[in-house]
Order: sequence, then C-alpha cells, then structure tokens
Amino acid sequence: MAEGFERGNGRLAKADSSEFRWVSQDRDDGSEDGEGSQVRTTSFGLEEEDEEEEEEDNVEQRLFRTGPRVDSFDVEALEVPGYPRDYEEFNLGRYLVVAFQTLGVVFGDVGTSPLYTFDVMFNKYPISVKEDVLGALSLVLYTLFLIPLVKYVFIVLWGNDDGEGGIFALYSLICRKAKASLLPNQLPSDARISKASPDARAFGTSMMIAVGVVTPAMSVMSAVSGLRVGISSVEQDEVVMISVAFLIVLFSVQRFGTSKVGLAVGPALFIWFCCLGGIGVYNLIKYGFEVFRAFNPVYIYHFFERNPTQAWLSLGGCLLCVTGSEAMFADLCYFSVRSVQITFVFLVLPCLLLGYLGQAAFLMENLSTNQQVFFSSIPSSVFWPVFLIANVAALIASRTMTTATFSIVKQATALGCFPRLKIIHTSRTFMGQIYIPVINWSLLVSCLAFVAAFGSISEIGNAYGIAELGVMMMTTLLVTIIMLLIWQINIIVVLCFSTFFLGLELLFFSSVLGNVGDGSWVLLVFAALLFLIMYIWNYGSKLKYETEVQQKLSMDLLMQLGSNLGTIRAPGIGLLYNELVRGVPAIFGHFLTTLPAIHSMIIFVCIKYVPVPVVPQNERFLFRRVCPKNYHLFRCIARYGYKDARKEKNQNFEQLLIESLEKFIRREAQERSLESEEDGETDSEEEPTCSRILVAPNGSVYSLAAPLLADYSCVEKPTSEASTSFNESQEEAEEISDARQSLERELSFIRRAKEYGVVYLLGHGDIRARKDSWFLKKLVINYFYAFLRKNCRRGIATLSVPNTNRLQVGMTYMV
Repeated sequence: MAEGFERGNGRLAKADSSEFRWVSQDRDDGSEDGEGSQVRTTSFGLEEEDEEEEEEDNVEQRLFRTGPRVDSFDVEALEVPGYPRDYEEFNLGRYLVVAFQTLGVVFGDVGTSPLYTFDVMFNKYPISVKEDVLGALSLVLYTLFLIPLVKYVFIVLWGNDDGEGGIFALYSLICRKAKASLLPNQLPSDARISKASPDARAFGTSMMIAVGVVTPAMSVMSAVSGLRVGISSVEQDEVVMISVAFLIVLFSVQRFGTSKVGLAVGPALFIWFCCLGGIGVYNLIKYGFEVFRAFNPVYIYHFFERNPTQAWLSLGGCLLCVTGSEAMFADLCYFSVRSVQITFVFLVLPCLLLGYLGQAAFLMENLSTNQQVFFSSIPSSVFWPVFLIANVAALIASRTMTTATFSIVKQATALGCFPRLKIIHTSRTFMGQIYIPVINWSLLVSCLAFVAAFGSISEIGNAYGIAELGVMMMTTLLVTIIMLLIWQINIIVVLCFSTFFLGLELLFFSSVLGNVGDGSWVLLVFAALLFLIMYIWNYGSKLKYETEVQQKLSMDLLMQLGSNLGTIRAPGIGLLYNELVRGVPAIFGHFLTTLPAIHSMIIFVCIKYVPVPVVPQNERFLFRRVCPKNYHLFRCIARYGYKDARKEKNQNFEQLLIESLEKFIRREAQERSLESEEDGETDSEEEPTCSRILVAPNGSVYSLAAPLLADYSCVEKPTSEASTSFNESQEEAEEISDARQSLERELSFIRRAKEYGVVYLLGHGDIRARKDSWFLKKLVINYFYAFLRKNCRRGIATLSVPNTNRLQVGMTYMV
C-alpha cells in the first residue's frame, strides 16, 4: 500500500495514517450477534482445508475489519520477539554439566582474586596485631556475601534481557519497557521511547573497557610474581619482563577464537578452585581455626577503630575480592541463570572462603609476611604445580575479560555509542564469540603501558578498583530502574536496595579515589578518553540524522516528477542505503541530478538496530510503498538485534530481501482485494453474502465460506435478485481477475529487474558546522567527529559486496 496515499475514484488521494486489519470470525448459525463468537487473526496465504469446511457445516466464517492501527511500521516493528531460546527440561546431571562449563567462562576473574587481595590491602594497612588480620578477613568475607552473592547472584542475574546480560542488556530491557532510548532512528513501537542523554551509558561502557585493560595486567602480573617466592633471586624487573611476554602471547592468540570455550578451559579452572580450597583447608589444619571468629562483624568495627585512615584506604584492596562479579552477569549469554547460581553458591564461593580463611590463618602466625601471601602459604612440596595452575588460571581470566570487552564494544556499536569497527566472528556455532582487531591491539598496548609504568600489583590494584566500581554503580542504577518500572516492586524495597548497595559502592569508590595519586589517575584519563570518543560519536550521529530528517524530499515533488522521476529508468534494482525510517532522503535527489539514469526499481534500505538480542530471519525486513505502484519505489527497514551477526554475503542478503518484498506485495494485494470486497457491501440488515474470495500468494483463489448456490437462503431468493447477484458476482470475479493480473505483472517486473542485477547506491553524507557556530562545535564536528567517521567502517562494509556493484555519491550537510 502506498505510504501516505490510497487509491480512490481513479486518482491518488491523501490517506490517513491509520489502516485496518482483517480478522476472521467463526460463529454458529444459531448464535446471536456478539454472542458465542470467536475472533482470531487470519494469516493470509494459508489454504483452508476442505475437510474442515465439510465438518463445520454449521459454522459461518467471515472476514471483517478491525479498528485502525498506527502506520509507518509501528506495529510490525514492535513484533520482534527477541532471541528464541528453547529452555529444555534440565535434570540434576544436566545442571552439573552446564555448571562445570561456566567455570571457564564466567568465574575466571573472581577465582584469581585471592592472588592479590590481601597483598593490596596490607600494603595500605600494615599488620601489627592478630586482630588486624581478623578485621581484614571479616571485611573480605562480608564483601563477598553482599556484592557477588546477594546483589548479583540473587538479584541482578534476574534482570537479564532474554538471557543476555551486561549493561547494554539492562539498557535494552529498559528501552522496550520503560521508554528510554538513545537511538535516533528508533520507531515509537520499537521501544516506546523518548530521547535521553548518553552520559550514563557511555560512562558504564568506558569503565567496562577499562576493566578489560586492567584485568590482564593485574591477573598475569600477580601470578608471575609468585616466582619471587619460589626463586628468591628473581627481581621485580624480571617479573615485569615475563609478564610483558605473557601478555603479548595472550593477545596474539586471541584472533584464533575459542571453540567450545567452556569445555576447553573448564577443567583447568576446576583444578584451580580445588587447589584454592585444598590449600585453605591445609592452612586451617596447620595454623588453627581461630580465624573463624572473623564471621563476627564486630571485628570490622575494631579494624576501623584502631586506624581509621589506613582502614579506609585499604577498602580499595578489599574490593578486589569481588572483581569479576560483573562478569557473572555480562557473560550470562552462554548459560542459564540457574547454572551460574548453582556454580557460584556450591563451588566458587566455598572455595573462595576456604582460600581467604587459609591465608588469614597463615598470616595469624606470620604477621611480618604481608606480601605474596597466597604463594607464601603454599606447602613447599606442591609449590610449583600450584604456581603453574595459578598462571594458567590467570591467563584464562584475562582471555575471558578480553572477550567480554569485545562483546561490550560490539553492543555499543550496535546501539550507536561507538564508531563502527571491523568485527570477526570466530565461531560458526557460538554467535557471541567475536574478535575485534583494533580493540585487541589497543588493549595490548594499554596493558603493556600499565605493567611497564607501574610495575607493582598494588598500584595497578588501585586502578582496578576504580574501573570495577564504575561498572558496579552503573549496574545498580539500571537495576533500580528495572525494579521500579518493570518488576514493579514495592518502592520501599527498591529504596532499601539502591540506598544500601549504592552507598556501599560509593564508600569503596571514595577509598580508591583517595589512592588516585598512586597511579589510578592514568586509568581515569583512559576512561575519560573513551567516554569522550563515545559522546562525540553519539552527538555527531544524532546531529547528522536530525539534519537528514529536516532536508528529506517531499512527496509532492516526487508526484510532480512522475513515474520516471524526471530521468531515465534503466532495468535493475537499486538499494539506496540511508538512515531515515520515514520520508525520502535528500541524497536521493542528489542521485537524480547527478546520474544520467536511475534504476527501474529503487528500495530505500535503512539498517536499524532494535533493542533485542537477535531478530529472526523471517522478521528481518519490513516494507512499505513510497509512491504509487507504477513508481516502483519501496522503503525497507532491515532490523538487527545488538547480538546479531551481520557478516553475510551480498547474494544471501539480496535473495532474502527480494523474497520478503514479494511476500509483502502478495499480502498487499490480498488486503486490497478484501477492502474492495467490503466497500461493495451494503449497510442493510440483509444476510451477508455467502461467498468470500481470498487470493493466495501463489495466485490461486480460495473461498472462505460455502459456495453461493450451496446455501439454502440464497436459493430461496427471487429470480431478479438472483440475476442481480449473478451480475455482481461476475463483476467481482472480473475485478479479482484484474487484481491477479496486476499482481503477476508486478512480481514479474521484480524478477526481471533482479535478473539485470542489484546495485548498492551509497549516499556518503558528511556534516560540517555552520560558519556562525560556536568554536567548540566547529572543533567537535569538523575535526573530531570527521576524524572518527573517516576512520570507522561503513555500515555496508559488513556485506561482501563487490566494488563493481557499488555506486557512491557524496553530500555535505551544514549543521
């Protein structure tokens, strides 16, 4: 149906923005109007079985129009169910297998935290008495209970978006449910949204990428530092050099991907957790069980009472015991909520508790050993095997966090927060396994800079805390919004949750900010740079889109040009890429004035990301006509979720697009036929016509009720009325025949155009600040945003389109 137009009285008339939907109604002959009837939507193109019609002779099947609906893709765009997940029935054995797999993907980071937590804590709070150890241990224990267990395992994990976790999953969930979005070309139905500031989302993303920088540096360096315990002659400079070598190898093999990542590294992490728990039990048996008194929180009070300033500064080190908590949520896409919960509660948390209790028991008898606590507490007979396992676990934790960084950058790119980069999918089976070369080498350079500049896990630990807390606080704020607007929990409970956890995290954050002079400022500068890049990109993209909307071509101009558009129409299909979801882009006028001819069929393609993880293939494209039928102009919206893989061959893309267009044209013809049928009916109280005709997609004609002469009520009518009905039926049949011929002609036209080839028309639109703009705006738009846009990938670059099939025209907008 022509967008914004309808056919009436032989001419095009301006149409209302509403249209009607056809549904079918089954009603028993004996039932009264409005009683005993069942209404269901009709899926056009499905043949009615003759057997069912014979078995239901007493049922009359009718089609009627419902009330108007919102136009311009609103209803269709909303009907994206998200990623289809088949949750099979899990038995206990299946849960145990999946829980075992989660070790290698989810818990690598939090599992390696015992390597450095006490080292960083006691670097700020030197041990003087045994009560200092008990106070520090009590602080670690209750931090473990409150943040990863209560907050993440019991609350945050349930805020997933169709099984997807992370900051962007929370954001996309709020997009659809709570009317908040930053995407400039979103339709009202995609998320029921209004525009908002990108500050919060960019802040969370920049902190998450910063975590991806610090995690490999911290994990690898803390594991390699164990060499100084096993070989006393090893110096710190040598530890730094070995760590640098490990990091180079780690990021160099990242491009090969991970096949069945959970099963591959799960056994190594399982052995590591067993070693952690086993060493803890050994130290408890050897040094005594006095450390169990730390479960009394009063020791935390005494810990702060003896030396408040140093205790406050040591909070940054205590926070390191929960690093990786966000990974439990961010990596949820691979596993179910229940498997993550089971693994943490019954394996990860007990082993962590035993590990910290064992280290504390060792410290109670060795108060002077406040560095390399974990490696110093290992029995000498098993030191080197445990050292090897610890280094493997550190590398796994680093690799997992790097992969999570790739995922968050991809999601940020999909939602318009980050410049488009080259994304390589490393697995044909697991969609989430990706590799981004630019991010990978940038992370490597940043990690090497951190290790070389600081050379100490204590200073890197302070930076680690800042990055981790930034993500945690962002998660707390988003979950609070979800609890209020989506879960609709009692506001008092929500206030208690947000006040307690946000206050706790702000307390930790104040501590790490107090240590910013030790080197944490470098990470803050790094995060601020990332935030600036994302903010400029989002600002420039929205400004460009708003300008394109203001300068789009009017429909009156196209109508004046005629079906040839004022030029020559050459055979073929032209796919004109643009960012508008409504109207004709101004760049199309530039094509008409620049090129000597234009293709016989033009499809305006808009790549649009919707706030769901994955859009099914059969719901990928939405179509509307832009002008009357003889113009052969269509608008197409290609929808992708933020987890969708768009690396596909252009032939597959074209084939799916053309098939979807043909389905749209068939459905449009059916609706036109049914509308003309309804318009021919009278408003009298007479019994409705018994015959209903439906044109199926293959062109066949089907009756939706019993034949006209088969109904006794029709036979009893007078001869003159029967003759009149016969003439009307003949005219109706002729109209249906004309509609069928028109449908076949248009489908044949599309096939012929497809045979001549498909050309991708790329409108390269740049923006420049006006001469009278502020200096800051000129600097941002003309230099920073222009640099980012010039060096990022075009949206079409993800399709394997030959250069011979591309045609590009440039245009500059003044903003």
